[in-house]
Amino acid sequence: MIMGLPVLIKASAGGGGRGMKRIDKLEDLEISLKRLAEEAKAAFGDGTLFIEKYIVNPRHIEVQIVADQHGHIVHLGERDCTIQRRFQKIIEESPSPVITEKKCREICKSAVKLAKSVKYDSVGTVEFLYDQDTMKFYFMEMNTRIQVEHPVTEIRTGLDLIAEQIRISEGEKLSFSQKDVSFRGHVMECRINAEDPVTSRPSPGTITDYHRPGGLGVRVDDFIYSGYRVSPYYDSLLAKVITVGRTRNECLKRMHRALEETVIHGIKTNVDLHKWILKDHDFQKNNYSTNFLNKKLS
Repeated sequence: MIMGLPVLIKASAGGGGRGMKRIDKLEDLEISLKRLAEEAKAAFGDGTLFIEKYIVNPRHIEVQIVADQHGHIVHLGERDCTIQRRFQKIIEESPSPVITEKKCREICKSAVKLAKSVKYDSVGTVEFLYDQDTMKFYFMEMNTRIQVEHPVTEIRTGLDLIAEQIRISEGEKLSFSQKDVSFRGHVMECRINAEDPVTSRPSPGTITDYHRPGGLGVRVDDFIYSGYRVSPYYDSLLAKVITVGRTRNECLKRMHRALEETVIHGIKTNVDLHKWILKDHDFQKNNYSTNFLNKKLS
């Protein structure tokens, strides 16, 4: 194989970490392609697969872009989505604590160039894998929609992405240009999911008590309440806790306080897993990749 092993098989119509498998041995490729195609067809209605190079020590870096129907495209900086569970993002932050400003400009420029090449309009996210060993980055995919982690960018830029998306859909021009975009502070988001923190299995049921955290530099996006019934049929996401600080350390402290204040009784959640991650020495020192949880919990 030209790209070499390991590689990653991905379902073309997949998302959220589903329909993906790492291949380390060539003899496993054929049977895995057949099985994943069947799974993708059943789950997404499309059995199309593609193969990409698997980066052993990567960070997951994505760029938020906004484009109107008049050819104007602006990037809103990067987000670091490296902390994942089974290819599903659970913590996002901005700016990335590992890439330089020069590398960030290079990645953001590439995202805008890609969007221009396909005449894209609306909000969207261009995602990359950044190889920490070679300091090279690779295009992974583009999500042509608003994403769960969009509040990170909203807080850091002060822009309302949903309002901008609506204006774009109505044919209006962007209300700002690239030179108007400025960034402030460090922002982090923790996804609170209804799942067993040990097995990562869904935890449906009734929420008997819910207390939302608050305070300076804390934002919560949620839809749940005491007495809410969590269905087993949909995504396990319950809430997003977002904090901002002048520095990453201040942001981390506020996030830990916010998670300590978060109360969700009646079902299992990953709140304690988030608190454990925030206290981890490697996480605090930025010494990790997308394999962080696999290595720590194995």
